[in-house]
Amino acid sequence: MRLLQRNGFSAGTPIDRRSFLIGAGAAFAAGLSPRGAEALDRAAALFGASCLRPDGSFGCAVFSDAGEIVSTVALPDRGHDVAFDPISGRAVVFARRPRTFAVVFDPTSGAPVETLTSPAGRHYFGHGFFSPDGRLLYATEHDYDAAKGLVAVYDVQAGYRRIGEFDAHGMDTHEALLMPDGETIVIANGGIETHPDYGREMLNIPTMEPSIVFIDRKSGDLLDKQLLPKHLHKLSLHHIAIDARRRVWFGGQYQGAASDAPPLVGSAEPGKPLALAELPETDLAALGNYIGSVAASRDGERIAVSSPVGGNLVVLDAGSGKVLDRIGLASGCGLAPDGAGFLATSGKGAVLRLEEDDRPTMADLEWDNHILAL
Repeated sequence: MRLLQRNGFSAGTPIDRRSFLIGAGAAFAAGLSPRGAEALDRAAALFGASCLRPDGSFGCAVFSDAGEIVSTVALPDRGHDVAFDPISGRAVVFARRPRTFAVVFDPTSGAPVETLTSPAGRHYFGHGFFSPDGRLLYATEHDYDAAKGLVAVYDVQAGYRRIGEFDAHGMDTHEALLMPDGETIVIANGGIETHPDYGREMLNIPTMEPSIVFIDRKSGDLLDKQLLPKHLHKLSLHHIAIDARRRVWFGGQYQGAASDAPPLVGSAEPGKPLALAELPETDLAALGNYIGSVAASRDGERIAVSSPVGGNLVVLDAGSGKVLDRIGLASGCGLAPDGAGFLATSGKGAVLRLEEDDRPTMADLEWDNHILAL
């Protein structure tokens, strides 16, 4: 296992700087601060992630693969994951549960464009994505009195007005992604009941029902729902990524005894039972019964999973499920495709290119759980 020193402390295909400027418009470069423009000029790729800033406030930063900050936007509380629309050049950062805000911002300057608020009795679950044409924004939400997960739909052209919702067919509805067909939404339902009156306390461990669900993007119709075997009902499924074969890889967060060693990683395909990867015992132990993020490489041939609890990252072959690499990164969680490999971040400010860096770049920011490749 590679162990990096100075280590510390959320889908989409990355594009290079030139393609980003074409997609976002030439005004992007013109609106940057001098420091941000210099960072952009040196960047091979750009990423977005929620963070804790040096003054103790929360924000979301756009940064380069070398860890240089291009822009930041202030947040009222802790953020989670980010969505980006190359059509409009806008990004959205979603609050971490059980908070109720999502901030649309301009990656150029970090200026907020809109602030969304979930309806009464609902909160965001930290993840979302845009439709292929950029006209709709989808976000995972929780109806906490009904203990029911939802996918909310927002009309971008109408000022991000909330126009509807789909049943997620489960609870603890966390990450949702658009499948490559552009018509199917895949959802990771963690299966854990929570309520803001009880903070982040888990209220239904004995009866958890985690699932991977496929629904139609336009109608919300249920296409398939896949459950784990009953003896693994405490394995909450929160994070997913899609490989080159259109299989959905998931990572689990086990709510049972710490001495147990359940499988933590697997894949899903519509119409087939969930498949669980057989990781070596040493790798399972290194992951601490907790997967914090899942990412697919740009070509979809490799899957990376992270464990901030175990302080380790594991890279798998998407075809065979075999372990290709192991990297130690204390509190490392954020993962995104970067070039031929992956970029990782940690809550102590580390930014690490897994295939290229011997040691991470250290930033002044403490990164949150996820990275989005812009």
